[in-house]
Amino acid sequence: MSDLFPPAEYHRRHSAIQARLQAAGLNAILLTQAADIFYVTGFLTRFWESPARPWFVVIPATGNPIAVIPEIGAYLMGKSVLTDIRTWPAPHPEDDGVSLLAEALCDTVPVNGKIGVAMGLETQLRMPLGDFFALQTRLAPRAFVDATDVMHRTREVKSALELEKLRQICTIADRAFARMGEIARVGTNLDMVFRAFQILLLEEGADWVSYVAGGAGQGGYGDVISPAAPIPLRNGDILMLDTGAVKDGYFCDFDRNFAIGTPSPEAARGHQILQDAIYAVMEVIRPNIRALDVHAMLCREITARGGAPCAGRLGHGLGVTLTEWPSLTLHDQTVLPAGMVLTLEPSVDLGQGRILVAEENIVITEHGAEFLTNPAPRDIPVI
Repeated sequence: MSDLFPPAEYHRRHSAIQARLQAAGLNAILLTQAADIFYVTGFLTRFWESPARPWFVVIPATGNPIAVIPEIGAYLMGKSVLTDIRTWPAPHPEDDGVSLLAEALCDTVPVNGKIGVAMGLETQLRMPLGDFFALQTRLAPRAFVDATDVMHRTREVKSALELEKLRQICTIADRAFARMGEIARVGTNLDMVFRAFQILLLEEGADWVSYVAGGAGQGGYGDVISPAAPIPLRNGDILMLDTGAVKDGYFCDFDRNFAIGTPSPEAARGHQILQDAIYAVMEVIRPNIRALDVHAMLCREITARGGAPCAGRLGHGLGVTLTEWPSLTLHDQTVLPAGMVLTLEPSVDLGQGRILVAEENIVITEHGAEFLTNPAPRDIPVI
């Protein structure tokens, strides 16, 4: 864990969070989510898959962070930059860390102080609600207030070291996609393609594959979230795979489309429209554009080329979770700063219940935008 980033990177993150806490008039922030705790400590483990234990990190507005964690995590957390690590033998139904956490917060927050907790979109408490109510009672009159923006605004701007990790996992997935001819052909069942693709990702260097989705169908597919069925690929199918593979705790999230045999004219043209729209938008993205503006540009570029854009989200943030804020929708007015990593995920409706979806990973720079992925070719690859 200690070799993911140098200590200075974590100290920079702590200082950035503390500056936001001070600006918001907060005395501390309580972190309970896996991604936030990983972000401030480098505590990288698949143990989060178990919901049996809560985990806490307290970052005071001044001073050192405090980890309040189950004792099973003491060794791994001890490799982090945190020096104040307090543990309890979890699970403990009668008092699952509540007393220990209350003590840590009392140590750092004055009686009339304010404690930030993420309460907004794309957050979760990840501790029993009854325990949170008990914590509030123990700490009264200290107040818990929404601090969603503290972590959102800090995490959304990626450092040069984070961008290196993101480029690495995108490159790994690029190499796996380049080997699709090894696993997909006429007669191969779609569920076997999904399994084999995950193996390719691991062979190419992914630590694990958190997410694989996609679809296949004649001239397009109906959706991109259904489980893969044991149905053989046929000539004329369009196969799409979308992956959220992980390396050193950072995600890629992009897809690729492939034609099984000769694609229909509509599918071939739809693929070109999507790639042209992505390139056109990449030419005009600049720092401080809004999420809804990027959504509008993608729709406009698809329509201008004779396509019918699908409704809904056309991209999102990316980093230490598969999807981060913002969402590229009609309603999201988030301003996109330099250093933010996004997916561009336009889709086109081909009619008769068929769609095509394209997706690339990009970073907004001071001067525009750059691909983190090796962009898909304009013409759909044929297997």
